[in-house]
Amino acid sequence: MSELDINPELVRRILKSFIRDEVLKVGALGVVVGVSGGIDSALAYWLAVEALGPQAVLGVAMPYRQSSGESLEDARSVAGALSGQLTVADISPQVDAYFEQFPTENRTRRGNKMARERMSVLYDISQDRSMLVLGTSNKSELLLGYGTLYGDMAHALNPLGDLYKTQIYQLAEHLGLPPNLLSKRPSADLFAGQLDEEDLGFTYAQADLILFRLVDQRLPTPELYELGFPPQVVQAVLERVRRNQFKRRQPLIAKLSSRTIEIDFRYPRDWGY
Repeated sequence: MSELDINPELVRRILKSFIRDEVLKVGALGVVVGVSGGIDSALAYWLAVEALGPQAVLGVAMPYRQSSGESLEDARSVAGALSGQLTVADISPQVDAYFEQFPTENRTRRGNKMARERMSVLYDISQDRSMLVLGTSNKSELLLGYGTLYGDMAHALNPLGDLYKTQIYQLAEHLGLPPNLLSKRPSADLFAGQLDEEDLGFTYAQADLILFRLVDQRLPTPELYELGFPPQVVQAVLERVRRNQFKRRQPLIAKLSSRTIEIDFRYPRDWGY
C-alpha cells in the first residue's frame, strides 16, 4: 500500500458534497466545465453530474484546429456515459485572428493564448447561464505550475486541487470512467504530439512521491536523497514549485489602509448570502 493511496469512496462523497454545497450557497444554477478529453476534466465533469444532476452541468469542448480529434471523441464519450450536456466551441478563429495581428512561433505564447481563450469562453457561458466555472487542475499541476495563469488554472471552485495526479487515476477508476481515459498519456492537447511528462522532464509518478514528501510530510531535501530519489529529479521538481509560487497566490495589492483586501479583509465568496 502506498502513502498516496486514497479511500476513493470517501473522497467521492466529500467532493460531491463540496460541489453541491458551493453551488447552492451562492444561488448558482449549476457549473460549466471545460472537457478536454483528458482524465482531470472528465473526472471533474463526472463528479459534478453525480453531485448536481446532468441538467445542472454543462461540459464545453474547445478544440483548436491542431487539437487531436480523439480528444473530442473522448469528451463526447464521457458526456454520453452520463447522459450529460456537452457543447463544442471551436477557438481556432479567434486565436488565429490574434496571431495574424501579433505573429509568433513561440509555443508557450501560443499555448497560453489558447488556454486563456478557453477560459474566456467558459466565463462567458457561466455568466449567460448563471453557472460557476468548475476547475480541473490537480495538486501535482498546481504545485509544479504546469498550467496557465488565468487560463486552465482559473475557476470559481475546484474539486480536484488537493488530489495528486496518481490519486486522480485511483478515483477515476473507482468511479468507472471510460478505460481509454485511464490509459491515455496526459496531454494539454495544445499541439500535435504534446505530452505533459515530456514537457516536465519526469513522470507524474515520480513527481507525486517527491511532492508528497516535500509538501505534505515537510521532509528536508537531503532526506529525499537518502530515500533514493534521484537528486536531479528532486531538484527539478523543487525548482518548479519555487518558480511557480506566483501562480498559486492572489495578485498582490500594496497596503495603504488598516483593512486591505486579501491581507486584512478576507471573507468567503458567499459572505453576506
